Amino acid sequence: MDLAELRTLLARHARPDMSTAIDGVLISKVERQSPPATSMSGTVMALIAQGAKQMALGDRVYEYHAGQYLVASVDLPVTGRFTRAGADSPALGFGLVLHPPTVAELLLQAAPGDLPPVPGATPSGLVVSDAPDELGDAVIRLLRLLDRPRDVAVLAPLVKREILWHLLTGEQTGAVRQLGLADSSLSHVARAVRWIRDHHAQSFRVEELARLSGMSVSAFYRNFQAVTAMSPIRFQKQIRLQEARLLLATHPHDVTGVSAQVGYESPSQFSREYRRQFGVPPREDAARLRGITRSRVPAVV
Repeated sequence: MDLAELRTLLARHARPDMSTAIDGVLISKVERQSPPATSMSGTVMALIAQGAKQMALGDRVYEYHAGQYLVASVDLPVTGRFTRAGADSPALGFGLVLHPPTVAELLLQAAPGDLPPVPGATPSGLVVSDAPDELGDAVIRLLRLLDRPRDVAVLAPLVKREILWHLLTGEQTGAVRQLGLADSSLSHVARAVRWIRDHHAQSFRVEELARLSGMSVSAFYRNFQAVTAMSPIRFQKQIRLQEARLLLATHPHDVTGVSAQVGYESPSQFSREYRRQFGVPPREDAARLRGITRSRVPAVV
């Protein structure tokens, strides 16, 4: 992999909002080390070309640097920060949003024996590996298309499929493959994750989520912990607090209303847990966030 060319392409095409002219392709350029920030991971592959990033999921901490990639196979609440970035040497990263239907299509097209064996254990929702040359080369060819706009519509989908194929046949085949399998344990957990995210203000019983996921309670709890590094209740708390922070950015004077909107019956409990999560009380954090536009782009890029 030609990291020098990859860095040049990323630096040239980086935008403040991480978007590019190719659907599902993201570019990050960060010129200073950042304090830990919470966000949702998205389902994405992120390849670092320069610098380094640290990502925490529950009690697990992942670090990835130039020449390594991370796969987030479930949209998870994570805390991340760039540990190596500066004005003279910014952190540069490539991201590709992963869509389960596209993964499933490639799995159906693969001949028997084309894919490596899958490990038996349920994979974590975040995994990190060294990027093989063929994966990096495909990423570079995809980014080159940004300099040839007329080729994007025809060639970009082909190169994106090639990148997915390298992921499916690479070291993290288990995590990527389960993303495209409707009946995989990861897909069952993802169903529960989506329900919690969409209904974060509602209380629930683990037995109900297990039934929604098509698992026994013990199997659901075990697999949920394996994928998210959290219990379902702790996962819901993370989602509630992240959503509250987004709301406070636009409603900084209504801490009580925001706490109720995200599902807290006690404003004092909300304030305690908010401070534990973000390091400052909600009202103080709201004042700092005022006027800042907070996007929902994947946090791992």
